[in-house]
Amino acid sequence: MGEHPSPGPAVAACAEAERIEELEPEAEERPPAEDFDPGNTGFISTGKFRSLLDSHSAKLDPHKREVLLALADSHANGQICYQDFVNLMSNKRSNSFRQAILQGNRRLCSKALLEEKGLNLSQRLIRHVAYETLPREIDRKWYYDSYTCCPPPWFMITVTLLEVAFFLYNGVSLGQFVLQVTHPRYLKNSLVYHPQLRAQAWRYLTYIFMHAGIEHLGLNVVLQLLVGVPLEMVHGATRIGLVYVAGVVAGSLAVSVADMTAPVVGSSGGVYALVSAHLANIVMNWSGMKCQFKLLRMAVALICMSMEFGRAVWLRFHPSAYPPCPHPSFVAHLGGVAVGITLGVVVLRNYEQRLQDQSLWWIFVAMYTVFVLFAVFWNIFAYTLLDLKLPPPP
Repeated sequence: MGEHPSPGPAVAACAEAERIEELEPEAEERPPAEDFDPGNTGFISTGKFRSLLDSHSAKLDPHKREVLLALADSHANGQICYQDFVNLMSNKRSNSFRQAILQGNRRLCSKALLEEKGLNLSQRLIRHVAYETLPREIDRKWYYDSYTCCPPPWFMITVTLLEVAFFLYNGVSLGQFVLQVTHPRYLKNSLVYHPQLRAQAWRYLTYIFMHAGIEHLGLNVVLQLLVGVPLEMVHGATRIGLVYVAGVVAGSLAVSVADMTAPVVGSSGGVYALVSAHLANIVMNWSGMKCQFKLLRMAVALICMSMEFGRAVWLRFHPSAYPPCPHPSFVAHLGGVAVGITLGVVVLRNYEQRLQDQSLWWIFVAMYTVFVLFAVFWNIFAYTLLDLKLPPPP
């Protein structure tokens, strides 16, 4: 995938553009470069901008050139904000390029990205990911033009490899790969969430590395790779990791509130957060989503989720192999879904705009924070006040 025709900023080869440093958060307030804004006004003239494009037109990717021309055309006052210019040169995510396209006289090529021919395998993969996850043609073309696979989707791949590694280790040590959860020594692992050990805070997160068996691991791994990796390629590890971890923590906390006597294992909370957010995003943007067989894909995802959830419900009420402790709870799945259709939808919908600028984002963050605080106090006081009889520690 490193052979993409536009691996970096579109005019990175130009001597002028090489003097523009890709802005870091702490550098966003730097004064404009003297080469482009000698008066230090915060703007550059469209004439100077066009002359730069004309002198290096042969080196520009066609998609990026259309974006830059649209930016020039959209400013009738003859000036372009220098920050917008730097954002485009550095491929930085910003709403400025989208506003330039929407307001300008020019548009991106009318031909849809899906219709382009002669793409190699890596280019077709990037195009496929764009159509799988983004509802707008403008966003798809911008993503296709700027994606470099640097960094790669490391978060979902790393989490998956760790889950598989822990499963194999447990399988060898227990001598059991199918329905490991029925082994008498299974819950003795220090990663499992157990109601008697709920004061050990790491268990609310580390339980994702313990699965009930190969059938449990298999469905989770398939879903998080097929859905999570493309989402991370588009939205980045920070956003997708946030949704995944929020779903995991919400899952274990939901169990501690709604199914107080049961342990928790598996990564279903995080997986269901990602999948439900993705499916909700498709439904909300149904007319704009141009992925092939989208109805079939949704049906397959829902069937896999239903099978995994049905397995969890069956196991929860199946006679326990180590009474009086029940089998792991299925409520973590529901906690993941709740995170996906709230926080997750906002994360996936705002491809360009920063999350901290979205009022709905803050509303859902506040709701999630209130739930976490409520669950913490519930774990501290409710078990004693209800005089609940918990299973003995493993």
